[in-house]
Amino acid sequence: MDNNARNILRQVFGYDHFRDRQESIIDAAIAGRDSLVLMPTGGGKSLCYQIPALVRPGAGLVVSPLIALMQDQVNTLRQLGVRAEFLNSTLTRRQKQDVAARMNGGGTDLIYIAPERLSQPGTLDWLSRCRISLIAIDEAHCVSQWGHDFRPDYLSLGQLGGCFPDVPRMALTATATPATRRQILQNLQLREPAVYVSSFDRPNIRYSVAPKLNAKNQLLRFLENHRTDCGIVYCLSRKKVESTAVWLNQCGFSALPYHAGLPDSERAENQSRFLFEDNLVMVATIAFGMGIDKPDVRFVAHLDLPGSIESYYQETGRAGRDGQPSDAWMVYGLSDVVQRGQMLERSDADEIHKRNERSKLDSLLGWCEVTQCRRSSLLEYFGEKRPGPCGNCDTCLDPPKTRHGTEIAQKLLSCIYRTGQRFGALHLIDVLRGRDTEKIRQHGHQRLSTFGIGADLSQNQWRSVIRQLIVHGFLVSDAERFGALRFTGTTRSLLKGDVDLMLREDVSQQATARKTKVKTDVGEEDQELWEALRACRKRLAEQYGIPPYMVFHDSTLKEIMQRKPARREELLDISGIGHAKLEKFGNEFLKVVRGYLK
Repeated sequence: MDNNARNILRQVFGYDHFRDRQESIIDAAIAGRDSLVLMPTGGGKSLCYQIPALVRPGAGLVVSPLIALMQDQVNTLRQLGVRAEFLNSTLTRRQKQDVAARMNGGGTDLIYIAPERLSQPGTLDWLSRCRISLIAIDEAHCVSQWGHDFRPDYLSLGQLGGCFPDVPRMALTATATPATRRQILQNLQLREPAVYVSSFDRPNIRYSVAPKLNAKNQLLRFLENHRTDCGIVYCLSRKKVESTAVWLNQCGFSALPYHAGLPDSERAENQSRFLFEDNLVMVATIAFGMGIDKPDVRFVAHLDLPGSIESYYQETGRAGRDGQPSDAWMVYGLSDVVQRGQMLERSDADEIHKRNERSKLDSLLGWCEVTQCRRSSLLEYFGEKRPGPCGNCDTCLDPPKTRHGTEIAQKLLSCIYRTGQRFGALHLIDVLRGRDTEKIRQHGHQRLSTFGIGADLSQNQWRSVIRQLIVHGFLVSDAERFGALRFTGTTRSLLKGDVDLMLREDVSQQATARKTKVKTDVGEEDQELWEALRACRKRLAEQYGIPPYMVFHDSTLKEIMQRKPARREELLDISGIGHAKLEKFGNEFLKVVRGYLK
């Protein structure tokens, strides 16, 4: 490992050790190699490009899709003494000129730019005259049409390799299936890249999913365990966001709405309050969340289905970034599926994209209905195998009722085999249920031995079976072949009866909510010091106009509380305190500790 990188880690960011694959990723970038980095939300992706950008000569160029994301990172870096800039539509003409001047004069360490601005005439010409140390493409899944947040502007980023042939490029994302990864590599034209895939597991998050019965009552029961916590409640529509926020306030919670239809000033005010205050519940559409690096979000609740497992994983990843126990809770129902389908049909997307989105929604529904460890199934979706049950999800803690499903599955698999693995779910269900359709007659499928053998199950029941087989890994839905259901390497063992498959039964009542206890690690004897340190942090945050976590995370405050440093040099031994923060905040916290020890 480059000694400069280690020094920067300690002196700038205040950490003694790299996490997971960070060291290898940083080494590759410093050596000038392209890379693809998959790391879960909160796993430390930013350091992977920030440190090599500071080690290599020139300024690091970071392509970031959201204004909130780049502004938050720039503010955090400036608190650490890093010369960071962003260039986006929030700046005035004069401010943009000042940013360009500092960049031209070599006074910039990192600059964040949106892909839309990068594709504007003149931007690449200007950057080509600057010395660029590294190019980081954040949220790289946006370049893939199979990803959950495809953005056409990302496609133009493939030209960066030709514009900056000697500059290493790093594509980073927290959510990418194997198919999405292949498209990232292809569309960004990375050159012999090193590929780093960290575990997608967030063991501190407890996953719970239930059928939607009385959604408000279910949410209220869940939130009773989070009365003093900060969290996010996601809804599908703007109207539901506003009505849910009003209702939660009537129930005694402090709740704020957030969606794209609110005035800009109100959205900005609500987001600021969420970052700066404790015990707030943000009720939001997916317009809220990306770029929010608040570490102590204790829960993320979904009152409606997201569009895909990738979206769900990304949204729930906003909980528990500090590593403390947190909850991801969701209810789902048929109305969600109908609403999602209507939204998709009204969109301007082409038919291939719509089929892909339908397939992703089916995968999410299948995951909702799993009978085995929910975390293991989530990780398998991203191509990761878990050695055993996690013990920290609803299906582990309260196993669902199941029934033997091998024979049912064999009927379906036989039908798929006899139709050549070329058809999607709807047609296969029609064959199984013995329906007389033009498509069945066209292909002669009414003459198959599997025609009508599944008439005892409804269409929705067969859909559930298909989704569960996909989640179990016995089937794949091929989006590139119009959603055709195909066998996998494990299918034949089930078809031959070597597997005793258990399928989930319909759940008629909501499982009892379980309380998630958050470890505070604060004993009664330290409570006074803990509160004094928190008060000091809040006062400094208000003084500098930044969120409290940008002063110090809770984990840093706890270490101060436990070690009770008396001198400035002792503060440098605490994780999260580098030289810049020591100079800015150190004396104030030492006063608190000394006052407590008197």
